[in-house]
Amino acid sequence: MHEITKEKLLEDRELGLDRLISRVNGEVSRILKKSLSGGEISVEEGDRLFEIEDHEGLSALTATADYIRKVDVGGIVTYVINRNINFTNICNQWCTFCNFMAPKGNPDAYILSLEEVADKTREAWERGATEVCMQGGIHEDVVDGYYYATVLRTVKEAVPQMHAHSFSPFELMFGAQSIEMEIEDFIRMLKDAGLGTIPGTAAEILDEEVRSVLVTKKISADTWVKTVKAAHRVGIRSTSTIMYGHVDTYRHWTRHIALLRDIQKDTGGITEFVPLRFIPWNTRLYKSGKAREGPTDLDQIKMYAVSRLMLRGYINNVQVSWVKQGPEFAQFCLMVGANDFGGTLMEERISRAAGANHGQYFPPEDFRRLITEIGRIPAQRTTTYDIIKVFNNGEVF
Repeated sequence: MHEITKEKLLEDRELGLDRLISRVNGEVSRILKKSLSGGEISVEEGDRLFEIEDHEGLSALTATADYIRKVDVGGIVTYVINRNINFTNICNQWCTFCNFMAPKGNPDAYILSLEEVADKTREAWERGATEVCMQGGIHEDVVDGYYYATVLRTVKEAVPQMHAHSFSPFELMFGAQSIEMEIEDFIRMLKDAGLGTIPGTAAEILDEEVRSVLVTKKISADTWVKTVKAAHRVGIRSTSTIMYGHVDTYRHWTRHIALLRDIQKDTGGITEFVPLRFIPWNTRLYKSGKAREGPTDLDQIKMYAVSRLMLRGYINNVQVSWVKQGPEFAQFCLMVGANDFGGTLMEERISRAAGANHGQYFPPEDFRRLITEIGRIPAQRTTTYDIIKVFNNGEVF
C-alpha cells in the first residue's frame, strides 16, 4: 500500500468525514460531496478517484465509501452458506488467465457423474448450505445444453429446497448454441429444470481490447451483456463481477462498472457486485510476461470504494472475496465500502488452480468472528439477499 497503512486510514476517521473531505483537492472533494448528496458518479469522475495516490485523498475516499455503505445498507454484513460444484475441468477455450482447464484426454481431466453431483448437493444441505454454485469447463464433446438441464434436475431431485446458482453467461450462450436454441428459450428451459440465479462471471473486463488478450475464444462483451439481459427478462437474476489487475488499467475498470450500472438501470436484475483480483502465479498470461502480479492492495481498496460510489442506488451489495484476498484483507475491505463476505464454498478449484492460497472452505463461525471484530452485525442470507438469521451480540434473530 505504498506508505499508506490500513491502520492510519482507520485512525483518520476520528477526524470526521467533513474534515477528511476538506483536506483534499477541489475536484476530488467535489466528486465525494456529489456522491454523498446522491449524484451519479460519471466514468470520468471515477477515473479521477482511481488516480488518487496520496494518503489524504485515499482516507477521504474510503471514509466516504464506508459512510455511504452505512447509510444505504446499514451495519449488517451478510454471507451465504454454499458449495461450489465444478462439474468438469475439461475445456478447449484456453483462456490465458486460467489454469483450471484440462484438455480432453489429459490425465488430470475429470467430469463428475450425476451421482457425484447429487451426493455433493446432499452433503452441502446437511452442512447447512442453501446454495450450490455450478460452473465448469466448455467442451462440445463433453457437455451441451441438455447436460446443463440434466445436472440442474439432478440437484433439485437430490434436494428440492437447494438453490441452483449456476452457469456463467458464456456457458448459457454455449449451451443454447450447442442445441440450436434461442437464448431466452434455453434459459427458460433451464429455469424449468431448476435454475435459480446465474453468476455474472465470464465478464473479466468488458472491453474488447482487453478481452483479445484474455479470452480469445470467449463471447464478446456485447454478447455477454445481451445474455445477461436475456436472463433477467426471463426472471433469472444474476451477480456481476470484474476480474482485474492483469493487462487492464483503471480506465477499463470505470467503464466496466458503468456498463454494469447501465444493465441494472435497464433490467434491475443484478443482486451484487463482486471484484475479483487476478491471481497470476500459475497462469499462462503471467508466465508469458504480459500481465502484472495482480492488483496492488491500494488498487483493491480503491476498487471497493469507487465501485460503492459509482454503483450507489443501483447495485448496493458489494462483496469481498476471501478466496482471492485472504480473510484478513477481505475483512479490511468491509471497512472501505463492501457489505458482503461471500460464501463458505466448501470446495473451490478455479482460484486455487491459478495459485490462490485460499478457497477450500470457510466456516460460518469464522465469518461471524471477523464481522464482529470490526463492530458489524453478521447475518446469513440467501443467494438473493433475503436474511435467514441475524447474529447480534450472541443472539440469533
